Amino acid sequence: MNENSGGRHVKSRSVDDSCILYEKQSKDPQIGNKDAAPPQAKDKNPDMEQMKERFAKLLLGEDMSGGGKGVSSALALSNAITNLAASVFGEQWRLEPMSPERKARWRREIGWLLCVTDYIVEFVASQQKSKDGVEMEIMVTRQRNDLHMSIPALRKLDAMLIGCLDNFKDQNEFYYLSRDAPDSEKGGSKRNDKWWLPTPKVPPNGLSDAARKFLQYQKDCVNQVLKAAMAINANVLSEMEIPENYIESLPKNGRASLGDLIYRSITVEFFDPDQFLSAMDLTSEHKILDLKNRIEASIVIWKRKMNQKDGKSGWGSAISLEKRELFEERAETILLILKQRFPGIPQSSLDISKIQYNKDIGQAILESYSRILESLAYTVLSRIEDVLYADYVTRNPSYAGQKRNPLTETPQESTSPMDETASEGPNSMTLSDFMGWTMESNDSDAKNEADEIPDEEIEGLNLKLTEKLASIVAIKKPSYLENLGGQRSPTARH
Repeated sequence: MNENSGGRHVKSRSVDDSCILYEKQSKDPQIGNKDAAPPQAKDKNPDMEQMKERFAKLLLGEDMSGGGKGVSSALALSNAITNLAASVFGEQWRLEPMSPERKARWRREIGWLLCVTDYIVEFVASQQKSKDGVEMEIMVTRQRNDLHMSIPALRKLDAMLIGCLDNFKDQNEFYYLSRDAPDSEKGGSKRNDKWWLPTPKVPPNGLSDAARKFLQYQKDCVNQVLKAAMAINANVLSEMEIPENYIESLPKNGRASLGDLIYRSITVEFFDPDQFLSAMDLTSEHKILDLKNRIEASIVIWKRKMNQKDGKSGWGSAISLEKRELFEERAETILLILKQRFPGIPQSSLDISKIQYNKDIGQAILESYSRILESLAYTVLSRIEDVLYADYVTRNPSYAGQKRNPLTETPQESTSPMDETASEGPNSMTLSDFMGWTMESNDSDAKNEADEIPDEEIEGLNLKLTEKLASIVAIKKPSYLENLGGQRSPTARH
């Protein structure tokens, strides 16, 4: 009995001691359970938690149920970059610097998404010397060549665009009216096609010469960035495989894709692309996009027949390979002119299909990153042209009644001072000058980005890009490009 009672007594004392210890821990913050998480441990690094959440969604393929019905990793990353750019740059309606919060968020989160490319590698041969002095060739890993060349360039273009917006920090020659301002205040600068944008306002006598030259210089810089981003984007899209479901949806010959009228116009003996486009109905975005889809489909059909990739009898044709190649070149020339004249048209069915079914993660990142830089450059270029247009209308009131083409985003008056000022700008500068590869950049962030890029890689990319700036679609024979001399530089797609 004594042993039992002693046992019960010891057991009760241990419980009481535990209760007392628990009460002391709850009252004294210095005493606590070592295994318990300290207060606010979860919020100690909010950036880390946000990054974990972001990559968890990417690994799930945007399917939060975990049922495996999500999209591919390539498409998930492409969508993530596109959505991030839309949330950061979606309301960049004025020529003004980005807020520090938005700029920091963009640099932080785009860095997270681009870090994936550091682990996309390929094997290359490398010479190595052993301890006894014997040289041997071994295989080492290196970032895949297309990413090794293009990612640093795109980062530099990114920094240049943000730096261009920063250059408008201290400008005081123009300002913006609110969207609710009366039409009498907006005057001839009113935009019916972009009614949601704030209207730029310049002094009664127009901009000063210095301000006009500054705007033209910024326009030239952004235009060079735009063309470089478009060249990279077009190159990536051209290297993506054409999905089988797109090929299966094509008709059996190019004539059925184009229609009799367009087919006859392309296959005539003496072909003039400008005359061809003048006969087409290009009065709306839908009609332009439809023409682009038809032409791209016919190019795919003709290329497949020339390469004889499909053994089906339905793809056979009595047209010679030489004529089919000629028709393909003419169609590509038309696509080039459409991109130059109508920058605001959406992506074609072929491009959308490639992006949707692409499985290459590296290509998905390059395509989406270059595409959103196109869009940002086009936005900045349009905002600069809005101010130059307001300046021109202020100094030429008779021009105020003429309507601007919403598809081209520029005034249709070729002799406007907007073009006259361009002759005074630094048109002799090369892409290297605009990219800051041969001169110091005023923006410290852009300079830091440039320092990270090896000179030999930049020079190689510079030569590669400058060869592509004249045309986004590859033209095998230059004879048709002679008709493109009077065209404007291509601007970005949305």
